[in-house]
Amino acid sequence: MKVTVDFEECLKDSPRFRATIEDVEEDFGELESKLDKLVKLCIGMIDAGRVYNQANKQFVNGIRDLALQSTRDEVIGSSLAAFSETLQEMNNYHTILFDQAQRSIRSQLQTFVKEDLRKFKDAKKQFDKVSEEKEVALVKNAQVPRNKLHEVEEATNILTTTQKFFRNIALDYVLQINVLQSKRRLEILKSMLAYMNANLTFFNQGHDLFSQLQPLMKQLSGQLDQLVVDSAKEKRDMEQKHSSIQQKAALQDFSTEDSKLEYNIDTDNGIAMEGYLFKRASNAFKTWNRRWFSIQNSQLVYQKRFRDNPTVVVEDLRLCTVKHCEDVERRFCFEVLSPSKSCMMQADSEKLRQAWIKAVQSSIASAYRENEDEIISLDRQSSASLGSLDSGCESVKLVKGESALQRVLAIPGNEFCCDCGQSDPRWASINLCITLCIECSGIHRSLGVHNSKVRSLTLDTWEPELLKLMCELGNDVINQIYEAHREENGGKKPQPGDPRREIEAFIRAKYVDKRFVLKPTEQEQMEKIMTLRKHDKRMQGNMEFLPPRPPPPTPKLRTASNASVASLSGQEVRRDSLFCPDELDSLFSYFDTSSKLQNLKRADSGIQNSADGSREMLASTPSSSSLSETDLPESEAAANQAERSPVFSKLTNFSADSLLYWASCACSLKDMAQALAHGADINWVNLEDSSRTPLIQAVQGGSLISCEFLLQNAACVDQQDIRGRGPLHHATILGHTGQVCLFLKRGAKQNTVDTDSRSPLSIAVEAANADIVTLLRLAKMNEEMRGSEGAFGQAGQYSLSQSHTEQQYKKCIQEFISLHLQES
Repeated sequence: MKVTVDFEECLKDSPRFRATIEDVEEDFGELESKLDKLVKLCIGMIDAGRVYNQANKQFVNGIRDLALQSTRDEVIGSSLAAFSETLQEMNNYHTILFDQAQRSIRSQLQTFVKEDLRKFKDAKKQFDKVSEEKEVALVKNAQVPRNKLHEVEEATNILTTTQKFFRNIALDYVLQINVLQSKRRLEILKSMLAYMNANLTFFNQGHDLFSQLQPLMKQLSGQLDQLVVDSAKEKRDMEQKHSSIQQKAALQDFSTEDSKLEYNIDTDNGIAMEGYLFKRASNAFKTWNRRWFSIQNSQLVYQKRFRDNPTVVVEDLRLCTVKHCEDVERRFCFEVLSPSKSCMMQADSEKLRQAWIKAVQSSIASAYRENEDEIISLDRQSSASLGSLDSGCESVKLVKGESALQRVLAIPGNEFCCDCGQSDPRWASINLCITLCIECSGIHRSLGVHNSKVRSLTLDTWEPELLKLMCELGNDVINQIYEAHREENGGKKPQPGDPRREIEAFIRAKYVDKRFVLKPTEQEQMEKIMTLRKHDKRMQGNMEFLPPRPPPPTPKLRTASNASVASLSGQEVRRDSLFCPDELDSLFSYFDTSSKLQNLKRADSGIQNSADGSREMLASTPSSSSLSETDLPESEAAANQAERSPVFSKLTNFSADSLLYWASCACSLKDMAQALAHGADINWVNLEDSSRTPLIQAVQGGSLISCEFLLQNAACVDQQDIRGRGPLHHATILGHTGQVCLFLKRGAKQNTVDTDSRSPLSIAVEAANADIVTLLRLAKMNEEMRGSEGAFGQAGQYSLSQSHTEQQYKKCIQEFISLHLQES
């Protein structure tokens, strides 16, 4: 170690020593100011760097958004995605560089200034103080008279002590100066070297990153030259086309009648003719509106905007006639007449009117010629399709004690991940009914629950209805739908171990963008819907408006007697209840937790006397199995007839919504999944069928699993039809106990009344359905128990009993569902 200040000079306290000390002190003062300035500059650089990183991050996000918007152009989309990834990595490297500067420059040098230089300042103050005391002692010793021995001795002792103390302090001060001088080099070089190494790492990482991107950049550079040529060629072609169209338009000005004819005969799409017409509204003002009309598939339809669903004017042209209209004020009018309504339209010219009339007449004749062959073809296809539907609705029998993992993986195709093919998956998407590996499950979670609901096959608990739903579809069925068009669209299925971003891009394209779903033709979709409607008609005739079918026999899980409750008149009740009398008393006793609750229940006329009241109500009802239409008032019977008639009306909507609607009633889970893949609205309302929804249709079909599938895909459990009846109403009318349990479990509002002011409970009481009455009354009293805390204003009085009661209620509901699934 090089000695800056000599220790020997320190003992002498010579002028050379004092000069050296002054130089060192001045040097350390300048060092402190320079280091302070450097630290402040470093802080400013770091703050500016973080601002730059934030702005750069936003810029990269803008590039990524542009890449997502340009997915249709593969070159731009993939290139911008690669650029955004590279720039994001560089932004991360910048962050690491600034963090290193924070540690090496700011923290390390700031510590050196605040700790080491501060100690040096403290030592300097002590040294200056001792030096001053030494000078005072020397002066005092020199001034003592010779004859005053006592003062001479005292001054000598003080001087000796002061010189000794000064010597120790001076030596320590010199030692600290020499050590600090050495540490100064160490700290400065160490911090700067760490910062320079961080810069070296930053630029090396950037070089490696752009080296990987360099082949793509070279490829794009080569493509840019060709793009310049192609762009110039396209511009020249567009200018030529613009010129020719302009010349054609100039020539057509001399023949305006012919220029307005807009034929578009397209046999592939079934469009015979299309163009703009004025349509007279059916309101009192008889206003005229310009709409885009087309004749397609033996129907006359129109739409206001391109993206609007076409409005059907005439459902079947075979039942229509067309004629000129000369008795109106406007010119060029013609009218299409059907048995139920007429439509007045106006063309722009006489030739266009004649063309439309001829097109309508030709479509009528063509529809008659094709009618016979169409019926034969649809009958053959419907018989084949119905066979597959019946087999698809078969239930897998539950095996007691079998785990969810074993049950689900036993389905063909489920032993591998649905998206990447990883073996032995441990996760599932419950609304898509597929199995997933842990990596794909994480990507599915990022899609949002509106696209995929992820659950563990080993860690989570599985309800019987959800487990059975998982076993109805599976990976093979879903991949047939969501990957039907994958190879044609150039979609590469990822493999286990592929980069996460590739797997995520594939999953988003598959389930969010639905890029690989094969959209059927209108003819195929029409045939499928008509097949499902035929299946529905057979069911409608058997069960929709007949008395509620009795529930399955009581399972052999009860030890109490299963005898039915005798009526007051001595006649037997229509069937045995799933509840024996002792169990019914026990269940209702769960709600009798306080006198206040009992008084609250007595105030409700529908639930008097707890379980005894339930049995008395059922006993006092007619012994017939249900309310038939002959027992209803004439007005209600007429309403039922009106509600029933649209079910057999002509099919006018071939969209994915209608496919989901009729597949739900036919219990065809595969067709329901296919309709959702095609973008069907889960809560679509069929205005031609009493405003019913797919969930109400699933209730009509009698399948609990179909209802569960719709509910898992966000179907509204309380959406009502035109008569104010929701799914719970319909399940109660049909006597579907399992579906009633499912809807109550999903939070259906059981107090809602229909247009006839009848709630599900009143309907069940009239039908003498003991099980559904019991369930609805338990649900009603469970709600009262929940509201009792707020009603009585006592926070903790009923918390324990309420928790116990709600658990018993949920247990009861789940047991009903399990029994229904076993019996089905």
